[in-house]
Amino acid sequence: MANEIKYTMPLLEDLTAILQERGLSLSYQRLKVLEYLVSHHCHPSVEQIYLSLVEEIPTLSKATVYNTLKTLVEIGIVKELQIENNEARYDIITDFHGHFKCERCGKIYNFEVELNDTHFSSLNNFLIKQQDVYFKGVCPDCL
Repeated sequence: MANEIKYTMPLLEDLTAILQERGLSLSYQRLKVLEYLVSHHCHPSVEQIYLSLVEEIPTLSKATVYNTLKTLVEIGIVKELQIENNEARYDIITDFHGHFKCERCGKIYNFEVELNDTHFSSLNNFLIKQQDVYFKGVCPDCL
C-alpha cells in the first residue's frame, strides 16, 4: 500500500527492560512471543504466533501465548486489535494509527490518522478510553 506509514519498531531490549521494571519474569516463552511480535510485524493472531513458535518450543501451548499477550496488552507494550468479531490480532506499535484489512489476502496495513482537530460534540461529558480507526476493502496488490 503506497501510503502505508513506516514506524520505528520498538527494540526487544527496550521492551524486556519494561518487563523487568514492572516486575514481570523474563520466561523463555514470554521472550519468544515478544521477539516474534518485534520481528514479524504482521498483526498476528494467537494461532499464528503459536504455529510459528511451537516447533522451536514443543512445550508451548496456545494458553501460554494467549496469557502472555494478555499480560503484554495490560502493561501497554502491545495493542490488541478487534478487527474481526471472532479473532483478536496483536500490534507491537502502540502509537495511535489506523488499520486497513484487505478482504482478499487478509493482510492488515497501518496508516496515519490525525484526530487532533476532530471534535465530536455528541460525546461531550463522555470519558473516551480508546479510539480505533478501521477500514476494510481491497489492497493495491489484490486489485
